[in-house]
Amino acid sequence: MMSELPLDQVRTLLAVVDEGTFDAAASALRVTPSAVSQRVKALERRTGRVLLMRTKPVRPTESGEVVVRFARQLARLEQDAQSALGMSGPGEPTRLSIAVNSDSLATWFLPALGRVPEELGICYELRREDQDHTAALLREGLVMAAVTSSPEAVSGCSVRSLGRMRYLPVATPAFAERWLGRGTATPLRELIVDAPVVDFDRRDDIQASFTRALGCGRRAARRRHFVPTSEGFVDAVAAGMGWGMLPDVHARPLLDSGRLVVLAPDRHIDVPLYWQQWKLDSPALATVAEAVAAEAAEALGGGAGAGRIGGGRPEARAGRTGSGRPGTRAGRATP
Repeated sequence: MMSELPLDQVRTLLAVVDEGTFDAAASALRVTPSAVSQRVKALERRTGRVLLMRTKPVRPTESGEVVVRFARQLARLEQDAQSALGMSGPGEPTRLSIAVNSDSLATWFLPALGRVPEELGICYELRREDQDHTAALLREGLVMAAVTSSPEAVSGCSVRSLGRMRYLPVATPAFAERWLGRGTATPLRELIVDAPVVDFDRRDDIQASFTRALGCGRRAARRRHFVPTSEGFVDAVAAGMGWGMLPDVHARPLLDSGRLVVLAPDRHIDVPLYWQQWKLDSPALATVAEAVAAEAAEALGGGAGAGRIGGGRPEARAGRTGSGRPGTRAGRATP
């Protein structure tokens, strides 16, 4: 049983996973590498499972993920208890690890953390990952919470809807005129797959999702630029390098100034976002969750319409996997 696991062995396993090697874990724990190895092997004998893949960096096995998650939750509860009992060192911060997709990090998520009272002394370790990996990070116990596009709770986690992030297909006026037949009668779907496009990386599928929604099939664009930051992605589209799908909050100022135009005013892509966190009675984690929900209520609509298309018709999921952009649902705006 988990309650019978020796805590020094559990903490040692966590140190190995966090530090990446047995030697680094030994240095962090101020013991010899041999002692670290012996503790991990003893824990594996006790559980009857292989807990670590001896790779570089070390990775937990599926069974190891269970122990790592337990170890991290134990550390969080221990820190909360010490704080409540006045046993924490002076100025010792509370540390929370959170996975968040790139566009949320670049738009509304940091203001959400700004809502957390400073006197709580919380320090954050933010991991920018795609929606599939955020779920994996929760399962592995590497993060305590995540912004994700999945409404299905990871085992041991709770989930709540945050709202939706809207993406618009945009380009500069000059680009739209040259490549996309702006001002002509030629349908957009006949031109867009031949036009240069900006992708986050080679796994970015959100632009392809939009072209499929137009009826272009699975024909891939031949001219692709890869710009792997949210800010750089916006700059690349605004510079006329190609067309791309921008979050509404990024696109609006550029649309208002005339630097960008919407390619299909009746179409957009809505991304439902969810907050998943450990089912853990942690005051610090609960405070952050409420701050995230409050900011999302203002920035994302607070869950209204999450997971729905503009017209309410579900479509195939897609996603910017490399970018950390969550899975998407293509849709047509309500007339």
